[in-house]
Amino acid sequence: MGDELERDLISNLPQSIIESILTCLPIGDAIRTSYLSRKWRYKWTTLTHLVFDEKCVTQCGDQALIGKGLINFITRALFLHQGPIHKFQVCTSYLQSCPDIDQWILFLSRNGIKELVLELGEDGEWFRVPSCLFNCEKLTRVDLFRCELDPPPSFKGFLCLKSLNLYQVLVAPDAIESLISSCPLLETLSLSYFDSLALNICAPNLKYLYLEGEFKDISLDNTPLLVDLSVALYMTDENAEHSEQSSNCNFLKFLGGIPRLERLIGHIYFTKYLSIGKDPGVLPITYNHLKIIELYQVSFEDMKETLVVLRLITNSPNLKELQLSGSSLTSVESPDLDFWEKEGASDCTFHKLKVVKMTDMSGLPHEMEFIRFLLRKSPVLEIMSITPCVFVTMEARLIIVTELLSFTRASPKAGLVFIQD
Repeated sequence: MGDELERDLISNLPQSIIESILTCLPIGDAIRTSYLSRKWRYKWTTLTHLVFDEKCVTQCGDQALIGKGLINFITRALFLHQGPIHKFQVCTSYLQSCPDIDQWILFLSRNGIKELVLELGEDGEWFRVPSCLFNCEKLTRVDLFRCELDPPPSFKGFLCLKSLNLYQVLVAPDAIESLISSCPLLETLSLSYFDSLALNICAPNLKYLYLEGEFKDISLDNTPLLVDLSVALYMTDENAEHSEQSSNCNFLKFLGGIPRLERLIGHIYFTKYLSIGKDPGVLPITYNHLKIIELYQVSFEDMKETLVVLRLITNSPNLKELQLSGSSLTSVESPDLDFWEKEGASDCTFHKLKVVKMTDMSGLPHEMEFIRFLLRKSPVLEIMSITPCVFVTMEARLIIVTELLSFTRASPKAGLVFIQD
């Protein structure tokens, strides 16, 4: 027996090391270690990271029974737990709104919760976040999916919060703006699937911003430290009309105050949105840190959109990678090839640009002129890949390739790749 005790090295490890081992296990397996011996019965109960999903319970095929079993499993785990809980995560499609979740959050609010992730079922009633969440003063990360959020009037902000991810969350416009501005340490913000929201973001420490939804208007009022920005705008006819009636320059309102930007991704409608309002002319900002730009569904036959792209890349002297996709939308302006003489920035050179990827190209005049412009102005370019739109015929593709081969290249190393899908 003595030899067996001596060989039981794991049980005699320091509690901190045992907790690290248990944290690496799925929570169900960590709890099952309580059956190993008396020594292990309560070791899992001091875990500070609790991550739950449907794998915690037996899969019986009945969604209601799985959901009920998961609720009982989580409730019992919290009831037996001892000490602080720094991370609590529930990701499952088997749970919707239920009173038990309110009790969990109330329990967590009294146990030093720092990270809260709630990703519940895709169907059924949305979960309404209880007011006790706003008493969690130590929160550093909050991820909420498909829920209703209504901060109480007495809420003064999450003073320690660094990451906020809201996915399909119902919240009043003034409440979301107030929530963002009242988190002074906020570094990462993700807002996905919001509807008809006019948003003014004030977050002086924000570094990473991801927006997706039907936004009426967006303004980055105070985000000087922003380094990574990704935007996907799904514009309804009503929102598009609202934006186009604005006389403000959307380019400056959105991108005019983020000089530290390193990576920019603009999905559908982004360049169209930036083109609305008066042309800013010579930009009052230079993006010295911007190295990667990805812009999707750019209408090159819309001169205002093309001008947005030109303004952006010519004011990014350290740009290394550029990815653009064309738009199959109907042309809104007739081609004006004099545009390139007026706006082509003859003194511009992309001294750091090495990779260009262009997709969904149709071979339209201004697409080809843009490619010509890049090849002439990129002395260290290594590769430019071009993928035509699926609707381009084989005959048209041959014409595009022939024209591409005739373009002058500033870089002797520039490889031109035409990708047939």
